[in-house]
Amino acid sequence: MGELKVVLLASGSGTLAQAIFDAELDLTYLALISDKDSMALKRASHEGIPTRLIPMRSDRNEWNKELIEAVSELRPDLVISVGFMRILPPEFVSRFPTINTHPALLPNFPGAHAVRDALAAGTKVTGSTVHWVDAGVDTGKVIVQEEVVIQAGESEESLHERIKIVERKLIVETLKKFIADGIPEQN
Repeated sequence: MGELKVVLLASGSGTLAQAIFDAELDLTYLALISDKDSMALKRASHEGIPTRLIPMRSDRNEWNKELIEAVSELRPDLVISVGFMRILPPEFVSRFPTINTHPALLPNFPGAHAVRDALAAGTKVTGSTVHWVDAGVDTGKVIVQEEVVIQAGESEESLHERIKIVERKLIVETLKKFIADGIPEQN
């Protein structure tokens, strides 16, 4: 299908964003937007990608409006959440096709503590999911998943690092597929 125009949303270290940058995909990066002064902003700047900081406000509705306006002006084909630790408002996800990675095999262990929750549950296998973002918390349609076997006595940090390797691979593979075949329907 060809080049996609994308906006990345990130809150943290930017390793997922960096994996996408390093893959040299046929993407036009319209911007990386962060809700905090993050390493992700620095990584994007280093790559020559426009950045925008939209810090969370005490009035969540004002922040939602500012984020929606910023992305509307950019007119992306796709929004990619790469470690963005905010729940996107329903008005956002109904307007912009948005994908996200999650460090578990959804629908198991949604939310911000998926790795810790998987360990606490005593499960033997967890993994990574790329999914569509909808109005719920990690409830959107699954695009792709890959399992990660939990090793005996493994720490949360060690498991999370192994899952991140899979997450980076899956987001790049997903974007390659979208570039080749077009962005699929979310339903």
